[in-house]
Amino acid sequence: MESMPHTPVLLEAALQALAIRPDGRYVDGTFGRGGHSRGILSRLGPNGRLLAMDRDPSALEASGQLAADPRFSFRQGAFSHMAEVIRQHWPEAGVDGVLLDLGVSSPQLDEPSRGFSFQHDGPLDMRMDPGTGIPASAWLHRADEAAIAEVLHTLGEERFSRRIARAIVAARRTAPLTRTRELADLVRRAVPRSEPGRHPATRTFQALRIHVNDELGELRAWLDTIPDVLVPGARLAVISFHSLEDRLVKRAFQGRSDAPRLPRGLPVLPEATPPRLRMVGKPVRPDAAECKRNPRARSAVLRVGERNP
Repeated sequence: MESMPHTPVLLEAALQALAIRPDGRYVDGTFGRGGHSRGILSRLGPNGRLLAMDRDPSALEASGQLAADPRFSFRQGAFSHMAEVIRQHWPEAGVDGVLLDLGVSSPQLDEPSRGFSFQHDGPLDMRMDPGTGIPASAWLHRADEAAIAEVLHTLGEERFSRRIARAIVAARRTAPLTRTRELADLVRRAVPRSEPGRHPATRTFQALRIHVNDELGELRAWLDTIPDVLVPGARLAVISFHSLEDRLVKRAFQGRSDAPRLPRGLPVLPEATPPRLRMVGKPVRPDAAECKRNPRARSAVLRVGERNP
């Protein structure tokens, strides 16, 4: 019996946020197993179009289920290159909306060979595209103790980052860490106390995944380039699961940059160009019923932006 497709987090809220026009052009930048794409297609008319992207090769296989729909196209690749892909796909026009569901998907977590989860024993890989970059095990083997501690502290907000980094460096003197269970057990021994209801390795695995896949760099590149290929009034719907991701999205949607503040006393010059994006509404979080159905939804935040005229 064929399994039912996984229902994405905040599906209905994300579809409403896009304000989908039946004849519009839309992009699902994190196809996964196609839950959001199916939702978008259900609201498109015969002249609407959907371009889906994902850097995970397994998403390409999953996209085959929608290949017969003439409104649907798929391109394998990271969403940081989305603007370039859109120009190639629709050279004469921009898009009306883009959806991103950031972080790791449930199918990725459930596949031990991908190395994303401490719940299963598998190779310590964590790459969303196994054909590029280096696995987490290789980085942990060559990075110095200070670099490991910095990644765990900055990207995982791990209070015991130095203890864990010290334990990793000590362990690899005997043998390299190559399995998820090895790392999870090491963290459990290194952490003196953990948060109730949370595995002590949660923050370590999160930090390593974000680092190995340069997830914040990918998001910054997307936020910087995507306004160039949006039509005025186009919507951006971004679901994030980490405070650092959400902060980047919030600043971009508020039209704020990371440019340094000028010293006090200098004349304030008007902006050369108005902000390209504006925030729409308040952040949306899943209700208790959704969190009960899908515990992964607990940390999800949906923000909506719109392209200024």
